[in-house]
Amino acid sequence: MSHRPSRHPHWLAAAFAALLGAAAGMPARAGLPPAVDGQPLPSLAPMLSHVTPAVVNISTKTRVAVRDAYFDDPIFRQFFGLPSQPRERVEQSLGSGVVVDAAKGYILTNNHVVGGADDITVTLQDGRTFKGTLVGTDPATDIAVVKIRADHLQALPLADSSKLRVGDFVVAVGEPFGLSETVTSGIVSALGRSGLGQNSSGTGGYQNFIQTDASINPGNSGGALVNLRGELVGINSMIFSPSGGNVGIGFAIPSNLAAEVMRQLVAHGKVSRGTLGLQTQDVTPRIARMLGLPDAHGVVVTRVAPGSSADKAGLQAGDVITALDGKPLGDSQQLHNAEGLQPVGSTLRMTVRRNGGERQVSATLTPEKLATVAGRALDPRLAGVTFSELGENQRSQGLAGVAVAAVRGDSDAAQAGLQVGDVVVGVGDYRVTSVRDLQRLAGVQPRRLVLVVAGRDGLRYVPIQ
Repeated sequence: MSHRPSRHPHWLAAAFAALLGAAAGMPARAGLPPAVDGQPLPSLAPMLSHVTPAVVNISTKTRVAVRDAYFDDPIFRQFFGLPSQPRERVEQSLGSGVVVDAAKGYILTNNHVVGGADDITVTLQDGRTFKGTLVGTDPATDIAVVKIRADHLQALPLADSSKLRVGDFVVAVGEPFGLSETVTSGIVSALGRSGLGQNSSGTGGYQNFIQTDASINPGNSGGALVNLRGELVGINSMIFSPSGGNVGIGFAIPSNLAAEVMRQLVAHGKVSRGTLGLQTQDVTPRIARMLGLPDAHGVVVTRVAPGSSADKAGLQAGDVITALDGKPLGDSQQLHNAEGLQPVGSTLRMTVRRNGGERQVSATLTPEKLATVAGRALDPRLAGVTFSELGENQRSQGLAGVAVAAVRGDSDAAQAGLQVGDVVVGVGDYRVTSVRDLQRLAGVQPRRLVLVVAGRDGLRYVPIQ
């Protein structure tokens, strides 16, 4: 994909060559000329004049209950005459967002910018401020959609991010450290990055990042990564940094992925994903020797769910998948990504080794049916929470517990800090590995309800009044 302006297809090289020639004969104190050989000096300013009005500041406030072993005890409060209302603190955060639909006021941003927030404020480049409404979030890809009601918005067109190439020029626009519009430039350093550790869902999530050396700093999250045409190619998401500052390794969510997630969030309020019904593990040198493989490449199937798409396609435990859609398959994370990032109904073509032979197998992604239970049916204090079984992909990553599928914003659980994407692994002293385990606890209803939760910050306790 070419990034050169259409009016002057060779202006960049010609201007620089002419500039170098002209500079050789210039006096030492001479300034740069406004033009060389009739061509203006290279500048991103014209493109950015159309981009920056579409990049917004997002500030949030989240009320978090303050828990204390003594002050939460009703007998202790009664004895000392303390107020009975729950104590709380307000957490504030800053991030960025991108207007992608001016007519409807839709803004793309990161889930970790707005997820769980009680109040969302959107500030435009012209200084106007609006209350944002959360349309939906997808912790697994760290994408969220916010809506505002405003006139005269300017939106960014979305580019086809599948056409990006390593070496393409890109520009990051956001509001790092709470500063106003800040622009940095660089190139695409790598594509399809995955295996970067936990995301905002507390798991590996679905990762297919664009890596760039354009500076991305705190506050840039949710901002725009654009090409030289001013088209959106990615949503800035995270950085790799030992020190916390920019070291030239930033990551953005591709626009194609963000657009598909947004389409589902706008239409349904959530993202539906398909599954093949497989559990796998990476092929190690030891496993390769045991199976008689020529090299440690691909993933080995450890379980096939009965009646699943993989089962119908003839896959068996012990099969080794070495390629996916004609591309070498490196690890289970890549297969996990393919299942989570492609629409339900898509067909995946796999190259499979079995008993020394090789065959081609095709299987269709089908919706995963997960058992769910309403929190109110378990304990009145869990009203507003929906729990679900973990999917095959999550279980294949070694997770065990029950997923928090939905949390109503005004519920006691939300005030206690329970979030969508959390995994409940215990209730008090009881271990929880399934919805059935939770249902067994329905009649207990202890005086103090404490959930043991695995999230993006590791294990934590969530006491619910």
